[in-house]
Amino acid sequence: MATPGVELDHTQRRDWLRLIRAENVGPRAFINLVNRFGGASAALEALPGMARRGGRLLEPRIPSIAEAEAEMQALARLGGRFLALGEPAYPALLRQIEDAPPLIAVRGRVELLNQPIVGVVGSRNASGAGRTMAVRIARGLGAAGWVIASGLARGIDAVAHEASLGTGTIAVLAGGHDRPYPRENEALLAGIAEQGAVITEMPMGWEPRSRDFPRRNRLVSGLSLGVVVIEAAERSGSLITARLAAEQGREVFAVPGSPLDPRAGGTNALIKQGAALVTDAADVMSALASYRDRLPGMDADEDQPIPMDAPEPGDDLRGRVAALLGPTPLPVDDLVHMSGASAGEVMIVLLELEIAGRLERHGGGRVSLL
Repeated sequence: MATPGVELDHTQRRDWLRLIRAENVGPRAFINLVNRFGGASAALEALPGMARRGGRLLEPRIPSIAEAEAEMQALARLGGRFLALGEPAYPALLRQIEDAPPLIAVRGRVELLNQPIVGVVGSRNASGAGRTMAVRIARGLGAAGWVIASGLARGIDAVAHEASLGTGTIAVLAGGHDRPYPRENEALLAGIAEQGAVITEMPMGWEPRSRDFPRRNRLVSGLSLGVVVIEAAERSGSLITARLAAEQGREVFAVPGSPLDPRAGGTNALIKQGAALVTDAADVMSALASYRDRLPGMDADEDQPIPMDAPEPGDDLRGRVAALLGPTPLPVDDLVHMSGASAGEVMIVLLELEIAGRLERHGGGRVSLL
């Protein structure tokens, strides 16, 4: 990871981009690779060998220098730039989540990313009452100096962005900057890019797929001190954002609705499960007042990287770890204990399996074989 407070130079940023865009390299694998090898350049050289040791026959796809330069130039033409994890402008709250993106592509007012932020999400098929609540809460928070984050979706998301456009709003995209979704919100997105901020971790040219929206949702909640849910059906994607917020240690708020309206089924359920019931911006601000005061000095959770001097595991250990794993998620701590090896050795084996495309990571430090 970049030394906190130090900015990458152009070559380092390009290497980071190549590494995070490499096949089977996600945010957690990226951090482990950079810490293990001392930088992205060395990690890129090590990738093919790690994939082979993890059981992959073909080398993983790694973007070329020219491809990375082309993506950086395409983003710059849109007025954007990449922020790296650990750089001063990178969102401090987002840095705290366990799968924080190593690079985010940002357009607009970068300074908004480190101001007090509240996420506002809800139904795409929002009622008039739900839209009215979204406007009142977003405007009330904005007038008090809070920035509103949301996912640019139809309904509540779009209304919350519109209501806070003049005071500060952040749109988090599920696709690339040049592939906004939905298309009907392109004019709104242009306004946010000019007056607020727009971020994504996805490549230029990336068309969002269904599985990309939960990834986007974790960024909405990760940026925020708390998330307000306004109208959500019982299987709504907004409930995914609420769950992720709770897992990230953020406050979860819900606006109650009529039991007769299915659009309120999810929000009412959240309240039963312990989410704070709110009916106006003052409720949210009161609950988050102490968190806001701590924001400038909040300490980020430190990663537990693979030590650079961790011994290289032998083939017998690789075999033992692979045999202990299966489709059922297993805590890494249990795996270390059962393998009889050091944590560093086991983490290297897991990283090799991940680069080979054979490992899946789950919440709570658990892993399974694909």
